[in-house]
Amino acid sequence: MTATMSTPRPPAGDAKAARKLSRRQGLFAPDLVKTALRQAVVMLRPDILWKNPVMFVVEVGTALSIVYTVVKAVDPASTAAPLGYLIALDVWLVLTLLFANFAEALAEARGKAQADTLRKTRQDTPARRLKLVATSDVPPGTLAAWSRTPQDLETVSSTRLATGELVIVEAGEVIPADGEVVEGVASVDESAITGESAPVVREAGGDRSGVTGGTRVLSDAILVRVTATAGKSFLDRMIALVEGAARQRTPNEIALQLVLAAFTLIFLIVTATLWPMALHAETYMAGYLGVGAVRSLGTDIPTLVALLVCLIPTTIGALLAAIGIAGMDRALRANIIAKSGKAVEVAGDVDTLLLDKTGTITLGNRQATRFVPLADVSAVEVGQLAALASASDQTPEGKSIVELYRRTPGAGGWAAPTASRFVAFTAQTRMSGVDLPDGRVIRKGAADAILKHTQAHGGTPPHLLKEQVDAVAGQGSTPLLVAEGNRIVGMVVLEDVLKPGIKERFDRLRKMGIRTVMVTGDNPLTARAIAAQAGVDDYIAEATPEAKLAYIRQEQQGGRLVAMMGDGTNDAPALAQADVGVAMNSGTQAAKEAGNMVDLDSDPTKLIEVVEVGKQLLMTRGALTTFSIANDVAKYFAIVPALFAGTLPWLKKLDFMHLTSPTSAIRSAVIFNAVVIPCLIPIALKGVTYRPVGADALLRRNLLIWGLGGVLVPFAGIKLIDLAVSVIPGV
Repeated sequence: MTATMSTPRPPAGDAKAARKLSRRQGLFAPDLVKTALRQAVVMLRPDILWKNPVMFVVEVGTALSIVYTVVKAVDPASTAAPLGYLIALDVWLVLTLLFANFAEALAEARGKAQADTLRKTRQDTPARRLKLVATSDVPPGTLAAWSRTPQDLETVSSTRLATGELVIVEAGEVIPADGEVVEGVASVDESAITGESAPVVREAGGDRSGVTGGTRVLSDAILVRVTATAGKSFLDRMIALVEGAARQRTPNEIALQLVLAAFTLIFLIVTATLWPMALHAETYMAGYLGVGAVRSLGTDIPTLVALLVCLIPTTIGALLAAIGIAGMDRALRANIIAKSGKAVEVAGDVDTLLLDKTGTITLGNRQATRFVPLADVSAVEVGQLAALASASDQTPEGKSIVELYRRTPGAGGWAAPTASRFVAFTAQTRMSGVDLPDGRVIRKGAADAILKHTQAHGGTPPHLLKEQVDAVAGQGSTPLLVAEGNRIVGMVVLEDVLKPGIKERFDRLRKMGIRTVMVTGDNPLTARAIAAQAGVDDYIAEATPEAKLAYIRQEQQGGRLVAMMGDGTNDAPALAQADVGVAMNSGTQAAKEAGNMVDLDSDPTKLIEVVEVGKQLLMTRGALTTFSIANDVAKYFAIVPALFAGTLPWLKKLDFMHLTSPTSAIRSAVIFNAVVIPCLIPIALKGVTYRPVGADALLRRNLLIWGLGGVLVPFAGIKLIDLAVSVIPGV
């Protein structure tokens, strides 16, 4: 029973179609806009808006302004400001709130649309459950035996499955729940999850055993042990996370919120003190200078509210939540599900990146290429012993040894007798083997592991063994030794090839200031050769779970942030310890639980994209913060001179914008303040274009583009609005 990638490609799933539709409709898809507009109104509720201090102050000020406008309508003598002017201020203040809410609501709507796409893959499917009680060890041949006795299977709803139960899934059937393949190999269509039409192979053993409920088996059959039940599956948790139920604000986001709240409080105090100053100016002009009663706009509460709204950082305050949500959304559009916004943001600050060699730096699994005799045996005999020792080795390397021996001319039978005791390969022992009924003990594994094994049983290494092992390792290949009893009889050579362009990708990461570390189970010589070819900064050879964990902790103790990818149970401790842990969706349940991101495509090189998404999020927040603070300068010069122009004529000298009138200046600034928020929504959602540059270059770029632009654009915008609204009579 063999699954190959020659299986015809099925049509793409709902996720791929949804993404294509989303790209055609752009950021402002009609359905998303309608949903966001409704939610923007709902979010005006004070119990919701108070979580955003900047916009909550705007809402309180808007309510106060509306009250004073109503008083003006009832008592025209209450203020000298025109009623049309006050109504216009109220309208644009309300629009400022709606635009701010719309930005966050649109970001959330996009995330929920992605969740709906995922939800379509979850369905109540029938499951063929084995009636026997599941055990931790599945006897060999269970799949074939139970497939021949369908009367011992029972068909139940997927919602009735319990953790640990065994189900058989054959070609054409939908996998009923999350689980791990414990026997068999099959081609699986995961397009409903990943959006990619190419099928993938899922098989027992190794790190490609994880399957997700809702995906479909295309060929052959597999025996699956359920790891998550309905309502608690990986997909259920991901839907909840995508919808924002578990979204937490990141430390940087919290710090920025505190800064914005501080700015708001400062300008609130400043604005409040302007009211008595305006009253004093009126008294000064009327009394000491003998001028008739002159009313200052500074005594009008709606005008002071408008001033406050324009001076506090409303732009970034309105877009801050949208930026964070959009960061998770951009990760999801790259088929990466982040369990929190913090994980995405931290990825942008990563200093050290740990990548597995096999499948990440190299094209894929190492393949056995030749058998080398080291004693008075032939290459064919070495191959037979290696195949016997690999019979229980479910790793791709072990399978390739068996396959190489089958293709070897003169190869005979290699199946071990039924009474044999198999020793499975583990990351700790780094060897596998078999104990035959005739008393022979055969082992195959890493050079140092086999050497220790034979020496522990009184054996001595062959002459020049170290030189032969070093020669193979020095070429970038991996030598495995084969032992019979306490005697090392031969070597298996495994080879792998670097992925095209991987060295250039590491150069790109280096320009970002990220140090790359290759993690491999190979011996130090092999690891050094591959590391030199790939261009990584460091490597961890003969990596055990403990070694990975220790390396990450060492980096973190030095004040560095560490990212890592992994797909096996032995990667779980390191994934949990890393600041950014990306687990492969095809990997084990333990790995997915430990990481704070899951790559639905199971592409190990995706970690590079994760870093770029994180850096883009940070750059976007920095750019819009710079713009928001800078454009407050322009609004200051538009409003403050106009505020006291009637009572303190010398302030007119600051009005170098030459706006039409004080009321027009204030109204134009408020309109610009409101309009600029929706204009910046596409930038908040799509992110600033990312380029791998240093911190100094990034600071200069922010100041030149977003800082200078944040000053010049408002000057031009306010002037144009002033010219447009000044022709409207009565305001």
